[in-house]
Amino acid sequence: MPKISIITINYNNLDGLKRTIESVVNQTWKEFEYIVIDGGSTDGSFAYIESQTKDIDYWVSEPDKGIYNAMNKGIAKAKGDYLIFLNSGDHFVDDNALAENNKFLEGKDIIYFNLQVVDKNIKFIKTYPEELPFSYFVKDTLPHPAAFIKATLFNIVGLYDENIKIVSDWKFFIESVCKFNCSYERINQTLSTFYLDGLSSDLENKLFIAEEKWNVLNSEFKAYNNDATHLFESNAVLANLRKSTKIKLLIRLGLLKRF
Repeated sequence: MPKISIITINYNNLDGLKRTIESVVNQTWKEFEYIVIDGGSTDGSFAYIESQTKDIDYWVSEPDKGIYNAMNKGIAKAKGDYLIFLNSGDHFVDDNALAENNKFLEGKDIIYFNLQVVDKNIKFIKTYPEELPFSYFVKDTLPHPAAFIKATLFNIVGLYDENIKIVSDWKFFIESVCKFNCSYERINQTLSTFYLDGLSSDLENKLFIAEEKWNVLNSEFKAYNNDATHLFESNAVLANLRKSTKIKLLIRLGLLKRF
């Protein structure tokens, strides 16, 4: 059984697909299987995948029902102990990424790394906290291109929710950690590169993303969501109080404790 299943989904993104497949194929550590799920692309992706079949353990090119339907297809075929989704355009940070980091893939349900983010001509390293409270997931998520998920966790939490267009991976992570109490570990190494040109990075989708997250929080974590709402409202009030010149003066004079 392979230690890792690397899953790539693609739809009409030939340049990104080439970048991803080359990154996987060039890894110096090879104890993984590689799965490519294409949504019936018409831009030459099919021919390119076909030309790379010696390095791909399973692939299919057919219409699907969206990103998470394609990712679930990959999960269904995966045989590795850990799964990672390196979708079209994403790539490992260098050819030794797996050689240097596969030793960390032991025991925990989710093992996540730093992510190099590229936005036009800007590059930066995004890091993630060691502790993952509910409040963290309200505002952020884990990086699926830099997170290994134990295959058995999908049997516990379930597959990606295909009724959600953009944030189903976020839903999976928040449910895994906050509802099913899965184990996790942060590794302070940079594993992968992600480009801010995807669906969830499009400014036009920001409002839709917020709406999807709100619907999940309201349906799956209603009590917590109410608490979070009250907390944010309270923090906003406190923030306004802190800006008050009179409050600042009272604190400075020692007549009011800092809050």
